Amino acid sequence: MIQTQTKTVTFDEFVAWYPENSVRHYELHNGVIVEMPNPTGDHSDVTSFITIKVAGEIERRELPYSIPGHCLLKPVRDRAGYQPDVIVLDRTAVINEPHWKKESVITMGSSVRLAVEVVSTNWRDDYFLKASEYEEMGIPEYWIVDYLGLGGRKFIGHPKQPTLSVCQLVDGEYQVKQLRGDDRVESLAFPELRLTAEVIFRAGMPASGLS
Repeated sequence: MIQTQTKTVTFDEFVAWYPENSVRHYELHNGVIVEMPNPTGDHSDVTSFITIKVAGEIERRELPYSIPGHCLLKPVRDRAGYQPDVIVLDRTAVINEPHWKKESVITMGSSVRLAVEVVSTNWRDDYFLKASEYEEMGIPEYWIVDYLGLGGRKFIGHPKQPTLSVCQLVDGEYQVKQLRGDDRVESLAFPELRLTAEVIFRAGMPASGLS
């Protein structure tokens, strides 16, 4: 991440500042605007794979959901704003969002069916920061896709290995299930989704590494 300024700003100031049609992505962390690093090709492959699979379920089951190309999440705190790698919105709930039509901003966890972060070198944001913020917002399901096994030992164990952490809201707190290998994803939003952790991880492997 690259810090773009030293003065802290509010979420509304961040939204007003955000460059229109920018090819770069920015988030607001503790009042500081940061430029997010460009993802690697492997990271993009994992993100794309998840998007395609989830979109297929939405279409197959004719669910009233959408996967926006650009979306800002405003947590409860006023000095934060995030862009998940994949976010699934409930279109029947989004109509109650006060800023969605003009600014693509989501303020209520009830509008979100699933948020996904694909882990990169700034893994602490996904495990520490965003997990707590998404939990507080009331987002019912959050996936942390650590396809390279980069996260801290307290999250993915030792020795480190690729891990998919599925966080699901129970009585206001995330219950976390760690998936590896042939473990199947049991999703609240997509209960009929047939995916294993390994299939997702392999989406981030070069073609020559697939068999």
